[in-house]
Parts: sequence; structure tokens; C-alpha cells
Amino acid sequence: MADDKNQMQWVPRTELGKKVASGEITSLDEVLQSGKKILETEIIDALVADLREEVLEVKSTQRMTAYGRKMQMRAVVIVGNGAGLIGVGIGKAAETRDAIAEAINDAKKNLLTVKFGCGSWECACGGTHSIPIEVHGKASSTRIMLRPAPKGVGLVAGKTAKKVLELAGVKDVWSFTSGRTRNSLNVSLAVMNAFDTLNKLKKGNKK
Repeated sequence: MADDKNQMQWVPRTELGKKVASGEITSLDEVLQSGKKILETEIIDALVADLREEVLEVKSTQRMTAYGRKMQMRAVVIVGNGAGLIGVGIGKAAETRDAIAEAINDAKKNLLTVKFGCGSWECACGGTHSIPIEVHGKASSTRIMLRPAPKGVGLVAGKTAKKVLELAGVKDVWSFTSGRTRNSLNVSLAVMNAFDTLNKLKKGNKK
């Protein structure tokens, strides 16, 4: 009931939002294929009903202002449906709860689709438990390699990368990370960059 009430109160501000609210656009695939940036989280709320959230990190930060040091909380959150949708978001606010809420909204605006497949020569089952090909991703000084793995191997990855892969819906993959591997934000963004690279490579192969 609460969700229905929120949808009724939503007044779209963008052309994309108006098309979703009017029913002209009925799926997230249509939104992503349009190439238009998602500026309203209500678009995601209206089209995707099964997103889950996980907080990767919350820590305090400081910045200098004219009045001295100002404390803020920074949250890193991932959202996904375990079936090919994943997003990473960052939020900053004076309170932890507000920072997490901002991060969730940011993650929803930056959703990516994940291309599944079975690119492992050891398996070659033709299923969708892994990824089709090896890809590399980076964020700042962090690098990650994702390689297709045979069914049953699981996610051979560090803690942060594993959480992102799980929430994306990948079941089996080999990974190797280098650089600042303890930085949750960089690692999660590197995985997202690898997924984005995979999407671009797949599109290129179709041409």
C-alpha cells in the first residue's frame, strides 16, 4: 500500500519519467536502450520490483570549510536483483541513515545489466551460470579480471567483489584483483566497469 501511495504522489520531472508514468515505457530494458540518463529513482521503483540492497561501507569523512572541519558520513551501497541487474552508489550526509539513503538512490540511477553465459572451455554447457568471455575492469588504481569458470566452482573473488557478483546473479567466476584491493568503493566500481566492458563487447560482436 505504501508503494502504491508513493507511486500516486510521484510527479515526473523528466521526459523519461513522464513516459514511464504514462505507461509508454514499461520495462527497464527500454529505458537502458534509450541511452538516456536516469535522473529519477521513481523510474526504477516503477519498473523493477525485486531490487535488494546491501551496504558495503559506511565511514566518516572530513572536509575543510571556512568555519573549520566538517564531518560527514559516506556510504557505499550496491543494489541488484540477483538476475542480471546491479548498481553501485555513493551517498554523503551528516547522518548515517541519510548517507545510506542517498547511496541507494545513486545506485538505482546507475544500474547496469549483466550478460550471462558459459565461456569456460572446461564446461561449455551453454548455460548462463557465468560470463561469456574474460573481461577486465578498473577504477582508480584498482584493477580486476573476471574469467568464466565451470559450473560448481562458485565465485573465486575477494569479499567486496564477491558481494557485487552475487547480487548481480553471477554463479561461477574466477577473478584476480590488483592495486587498492581493500578499497570497497574502487573494487565495486572496477567490477561494474568490467560488466560495462562486457556489455560493450557483446554489442560490438552483434554488428
